[in-house]
Amino acid sequence: MEEYIVSARKYRPMTFDSVVGQEALTTTLKNAVKSGKLAHAYLFCGPRGVGKTTCARIFAKAINCETPTEEGEACNHCESCKAFNEQRSYNIFELDAASNNSVENIKVLMEQTRIPPQIGKYKVFIIDEVHMLSTAAFNAFLKTLEEPPAHVIFILATTEKHKILPTIISRCQIYDFERMTVPNIVNHLKMVAEKEGITYEEEALNIIAEKADGGMRDALSVFDQVASFCQGNITYQKVIDDLNVLDTENYFNIINLALENKVADIMVLLNNVINNGFDGGHLISGLAAHVRNVLMAKDEQTIPLLEVSQRQRDQYREQAKKCPPSFLYKALKIMNDCDVNYRQSSNKRLLVELTLIQVAQITQEDDTPSAGRSPKRLKSLFKKLVKNVQVKVAPQGGTERSQKKNEEPTAPVVQPADTTPAAPATPKPQPRVRIDSIGMTFANLSKSGEKPAFQKENEEEAQTGEQRVFDENMLLMQWTAMCNRMPQQMTAMATRMKNMTPVITEFPHIEVVIDNEILLDQMKTIQKRIRNTLVTNLHNNDITLHLRLAKPDEVKKILNNREMLEEMRVKHPALEHLLGKLELELV
Repeated sequence: MEEYIVSARKYRPMTFDSVVGQEALTTTLKNAVKSGKLAHAYLFCGPRGVGKTTCARIFAKAINCETPTEEGEACNHCESCKAFNEQRSYNIFELDAASNNSVENIKVLMEQTRIPPQIGKYKVFIIDEVHMLSTAAFNAFLKTLEEPPAHVIFILATTEKHKILPTIISRCQIYDFERMTVPNIVNHLKMVAEKEGITYEEEALNIIAEKADGGMRDALSVFDQVASFCQGNITYQKVIDDLNVLDTENYFNIINLALENKVADIMVLLNNVINNGFDGGHLISGLAAHVRNVLMAKDEQTIPLLEVSQRQRDQYREQAKKCPPSFLYKALKIMNDCDVNYRQSSNKRLLVELTLIQVAQITQEDDTPSAGRSPKRLKSLFKKLVKNVQVKVAPQGGTERSQKKNEEPTAPVVQPADTTPAAPATPKPQPRVRIDSIGMTFANLSKSGEKPAFQKENEEEAQTGEQRVFDENMLLMQWTAMCNRMPQQMTAMATRMKNMTPVITEFPHIEVVIDNEILLDQMKTIQKRIRNTLVTNLHNNDITLHLRLAKPDEVKKILNNREMLEEMRVKHPALEHLLGKLELELV
């Protein structure tokens, strides 16, 4: 039986021209080989699976080639190229810095740089994941990297450039590798499929390319997995089943239903999606990306920004014709707000449902009554109230603005029509309307005519005249409610106050312990407002509020996920037994 080799290794590029998606970098490296102008150190940066180590090996091979081609490629015929292809070259060394990151490993490497090459021109040292070296190892490596022997070239590769010391970066030529585009990945997968004798649908390869997130190695790994599942015939339906990807038809259906304001149908569709094992947040993020694509499809100039198949591009065009730009803008804003609030929400499904309801009502008229809509605007309600009021006008030539309270209004007198043309009269002022005659004011229409106590400036201490008894549960409930009502500019303080637990030291005296001086100073500026709010809501005029800084032994350590799990294991032995049975561990 022939040995199986994964596609990522089997179809690994062996020449600069076969590297996908990095044309600018490979051209620069080929020109350096042709001209012989080689630096002593190179730094290849970029995300995983985009060809950093592959380009480093091809470059090292071309550097030592005895007869390179005119394009700067290795000839593959000389002794140096054959030794490299057969993995027996003594001029090219690869070091994995993730497992060899100590000072001793670097010192051994420095000793090898002193020995000149026996065959070829240069000794090339490829150090992969160089950001994993310790600070001491970097410092030991620094002097050699700055002034290496003439026969030594270093090629460093990393996925996390920001972790490398600036003194190292300043001594290297830096090459930033880009993520692969979806079309580039799809074209490469087509080539691999044809060589392997696998039939495919282009939409299926697009799903694999999107799943890879710009990494060619990831794309080839997913391709192998799908090819095994599909048994040589890669179809769109099989790919979404195997990769557990949400079908894009769901997004098209949601937008079509939203344009028709069919909230109930959208709720049924959402329920089916969740029952199939998909997360509501995943649906919202995917729908936001879909709406963005629809927006791009409205203009011919932005259609090339769609990294999808031609069939899907036509679908986006058709839906873009139905969607007003204002609908798309508002939908994106609503879904972005949902994405921001999703992690903090305690009822995630309800948040997703409310988001989809809002999207479905964007195109609905404001005054159309429907389930779930907010009440009519106050402005419209006020107009209707004014319409039913009898207007009271002061008598002509009089100084009074209104009649007496118990006096009946006088009916207007109709003057006989005059056929003679009259001189143009100056427009009479509009009759004045008495607000008190409406029977309802803006203060009556709102829930409360006054602001909450914590919003009032320079307010005296509240006096309710009551002395009701309350416990710590009632106190904590009113404390949380007060934090939720605090104004938007005090959101940060309100969030920190929610984590505090006020206690009753000696009824009705309340104490709040604060863990840092900055927050203590901020809360002292609104201490009177907080006390007044508690007096009003707890109906006790004798409440006093004391704020103090926490003592060192009172400051609780903020636990991470692993520490929280360990603490739960100690408190609940049954949890330890359950984790062992299910073979679960925190990663």
